[in-house]
This record gives sequence, structure tokens and C-alpha cells, in this order.
Amino acid sequence: MNSPSRKDRHEPLPVVAALILEGGKWLVAQRPAHKHLGGKWEFPGGKVDPGETAEHALVREIREELGCQIELLLALAPYDFDYGAVHIRLFPHVARLSVSGPRPVALEHVALQWLAAEDVACLDLAPADRPLLAQLPALAIQFSNAEDVRR
Repeated sequence: MNSPSRKDRHEPLPVVAALILEGGKWLVAQRPAHKHLGGKWEFPGGKVDPGETAEHALVREIREELGCQIELLLALAPYDFDYGAVHIRLFPHVARLSVSGPRPVALEHVALQWLAAEDVACLDLAPADRPLLAQLPALAIQFSNAEDVRR
């Protein structure tokens, strides 16, 4: 007998998001108009493939969407968000760009911006990403020393 699919068991879809910090600013990406949540801003990331860890998925998604490499600094607590048509479990991670890698480019997004936490809060952000806003200022302070050490 086949085991029930994720949809049959009503399990949330695993999704990852990278909170990429550089110079006290966070990288946000604008979704294309033709995609779900078109025009909204998000922390870049995507779906976790079957058998893939959240960490591996995030590194892969950033390479595919932004053409760059990241170093994961901290896994934040995962949480569920229900969009109605789809229920996701978001696995957010704080990250930084790899020193030797290329700069991010919008390969699958309309635009990219580096913004301070208070400016990210003013964007039309994807609803699932909004709960992360409260953590951004403290995370920027916590990881500013990690950036200084790299330089």
C-alpha cells in the first residue's frame, strides 16, 4: 500500500528563506507579477525538495535565484503559515554572502534591494515573511561583529 502524500496528510509544505545581511542591511527580492504573490517582496528562498535538508535547499535556492553563494549563520525557529490554498512551514536562516562569490543578481525576481530593517517593514512583504520583521534589528546587531571579522 502506498503511503499518503503530503497533501493527503495535510502536512505543511517545507519552504526556506534567507535573511542575508550585509553592512547592516537585509537583502529582499520582488516576486514576478505572474507568480503566486506577484509583486510582493520577500526574503529569497524556496521549496525544500524531498529528501533535502532545509540548509541544503537554501544554499541551492539562493544559487539558482540569485547566482551567488551564502554562508548560513543561524537557523531561526521554523513556523507555519497558512495562505489558504497552501499551508507552509517556513525555515528561516540568517546568512551572509560568501566572500569569494559573485554578487547577487535577480535571476528569478523583478528586483533586489538592500534595506535597513525599518525600511523592509515598509514594503509590501509576503505575509509569511512579516513575522520575521521583529527579529531583524537584534539580528543585525548580533551579526554585525561577524561582518567586521570577515573584512
